[in-house]
Amino acid sequence: MKQKNLYLFPFILITILFFLWGFAHNLNPILIPHLKKACQLSDLESALIDSAFFVGYFVMALPAGFFMKKYGYKYGIIFGLLLFAGGAFLFVPAANTRAFAVFLFALFVIASGLTFLETAANPYVTVLGDSHSATQRLNFSQSFNGLAASLAPLMGGIFILSGKTLTESQKSGLSEVQLDQYLLEEAASVKIPYIAIGIVVLLVAVFIWRTNLPEIDETEHASDAQTQSGILKNKNLVLGVLAQFFYVGAQVCVGSFFLVFAATSAGLSDKEAATYTAFYGAAFMIGRFAGTFFMKYIKPVKLLAIYAVINILLSLIAIYGKGMITIYSLIGIAFFMSIMFPTIFALGINGLGNATKPASSLIIMSIVGGAVLPPILGIISDKTGSIQDGYFIPFICFIVVLLFALKMRTIKKEILQ
Repeated sequence: MKQKNLYLFPFILITILFFLWGFAHNLNPILIPHLKKACQLSDLESALIDSAFFVGYFVMALPAGFFMKKYGYKYGIIFGLLLFAGGAFLFVPAANTRAFAVFLFALFVIASGLTFLETAANPYVTVLGDSHSATQRLNFSQSFNGLAASLAPLMGGIFILSGKTLTESQKSGLSEVQLDQYLLEEAASVKIPYIAIGIVVLLVAVFIWRTNLPEIDETEHASDAQTQSGILKNKNLVLGVLAQFFYVGAQVCVGSFFLVFAATSAGLSDKEAATYTAFYGAAFMIGRFAGTFFMKYIKPVKLLAIYAVINILLSLIAIYGKGMITIYSLIGIAFFMSIMFPTIFALGINGLGNATKPASSLIIMSIVGGAVLPPILGIISDKTGSIQDGYFIPFICFIVVLLFALKMRTIKKEILQ
């Protein structure tokens, strides 16, 4: 009972971090069209917004793991929050100069900070308490990431998007000075929201700095066989990295192309599609909380397998269906893929003990799947002329997740339940 009380407040603080990085991530769908307009970008250039994030994860994941192995979770979290805040404040000079390169650098810095937070917070939650409820705990914390996925686009739409878009004929009627002023005003709308984000993140960093977070002795959680061998020899970890690569690729494919899919497959207008995007985010959030509840009665690895099968079937509906049923299938995918990231993560680092920090960084590196697989979906869509055909990519990804879940059930070692 004393241990539970010791871990309760740290657990609450760490769960707040899940909301913060979820909020930052889910502002990107707002930034893509906004910066495309403010910085006069092509579609390819605007797509670099997501790329800056995922490249940041790939580049910083191993340094984050090494940092925390030397200095511990607490200082890794604080350093990540400082990077997060610094990147948010960089939006001010980026907006003042309307320099897209500066925006990309700011996003890279934010992503670098988030890499530290995710590398620390995901494993930290799994060891803050009984190992048998670790996966359930991680899914509960990740549920607040889902809450952020619903709120961030809504808040971003209110405070960042102006709703004012000039046609080419209207632009041609403006002088160069007038056009430049219009674009500067558009770019400036990001400053106050990101300053506010930076201030909140700094306050959280100060609060964590002044709080006594217990540093977990992970050697207590390691088996003899695993402490004697390299982490890359651990089947859980290797399979977890592979599964996470494909899962994140699937999540970004489904989410990033949702608006385009809705417009082409169901003939929805932009405003109508945006409404369904909110439903998509809500389904993801509800799925996280529901999954946490279901794990009280169904083993996480079994639930992961069930959800993967359902998403394989929903992907086929999205590919071959017509009309609104395809949109509903994507919303269903959001619900059933909601538990996948935290469950794969928890299963992948299970039993690694004092190798948990570097192992976590390897799984975080696999987030680069979100940068690699969506362009392949785009290529398929361009070649076939159908965005629905491109959804064979998430279909394949969910098959990989299913194979991971089935394989994890056959590995004869203690797994997180």
